[in-house]
Amino acid sequence: MKRQLQHQHQLAPGDADEFAAALRDAAQAGKTVRFVGGGTKVLWGGQRDADAEADAVEISTLGLNEIREHNVGDLTAVLDAGVRLADAQAAFGAEGQMLALDPPDDGATIGGMIATADSGPLRHRYGSVRDLVVGMTVALSDGTIAKSGGKVIKNVAGYDLAKLFAGAYGTLGAILQVAVRLHPLAPATVTAVGRGEDPRAVAAAASALSHARLELECLDIRWEDGTGAVLARSGGAAAAEAAEHVSELLAAEGLEASVEDEDGALWDAQRDAQRSEDGIVVRVSGLQDQTALLLEQARELDARVVGRAAFGLSWVTVTEPGYAERVREALSPSPCAVLDGRGDLDAWGPRDPGALALAERVRERFDPAGVCAPGLI
Repeated sequence: MKRQLQHQHQLAPGDADEFAAALRDAAQAGKTVRFVGGGTKVLWGGQRDADAEADAVEISTLGLNEIREHNVGDLTAVLDAGVRLADAQAAFGAEGQMLALDPPDDGATIGGMIATADSGPLRHRYGSVRDLVVGMTVALSDGTIAKSGGKVIKNVAGYDLAKLFAGAYGTLGAILQVAVRLHPLAPATVTAVGRGEDPRAVAAAASALSHARLELECLDIRWEDGTGAVLARSGGAAAAEAAEHVSELLAAEGLEASVEDEDGALWDAQRDAQRSEDGIVVRVSGLQDQTALLLEQARELDARVVGRAAFGLSWVTVTEPGYAERVREALSPSPCAVLDGRGDLDAWGPRDPGALALAERVRERFDPAGVCAPGLI
């Protein structure tokens, strides 16, 4: 998504100390602060006050843009928050490695991706942001620079800030630098695809694969234009044989099965469908057994769905605000966050009072004056 918010007060510090000082100075001046990287998700989050937004200080991470370390032998790296994801992946790929986070990438930075806990199809095998960040350096609203973790995978020193700051939308402070674990690139990938027009058959096939003894790189669902699909990607030297086996399983579940050797475009399309320039995207954090209901809703509303079949995590693109609310009602009490195209819709919808109170207490501890990104969560 293209960035649409503009601020009068914009700062772009060149290092961590300057960034922390800019944050402290804004807080002392009684200003609120917003953090921005590539600006690809700047409209996500809760309701905003237009006057407060106009008066906020915006601090960019784009001046923090170095890959500090790439420890090839240890499969770890240390990155500034403003490093663009594509640049990081290019550097790791040159050594046959990757950061196993693959959300839609239209200029996104490492810090923004982590702050919003964004992810892509590789989450099936490698986990989420919280599983791949092993250390973090942050700036708090009083100008303090805090660190936790380290740059080795089993380091447990200190309080795990990464678990808190991932998905906090910058409301606790600013992510300045992260240490991440890497993985080898698969030498080859092949994808088995099962297609069908019955939402329950598609959901049943996805569930069957998620419980089978398979080592898959990715396992996704898709629904669009009245047709559903299960996509299962195998990687490694035996990827072709594994995909053929998965194809047989999909056929046994009643789907029309095929194998795609050149599968890059399939997965690019899955990632791209997590965003929309002209629709409303609802991210559903549901249960696996809700998949059939979700696909039936998509058929009824002529909506598009892509998602991680094993986790019940899906992105639903609808055309009308009322449709977004119908998805929420159907999937309740599963959290449904409206991302792109939100307009006047409540970003988060009904939330558990206990969870909300806990989140507020955490924020009071890290940012008692409410300086950082007020209103976003």
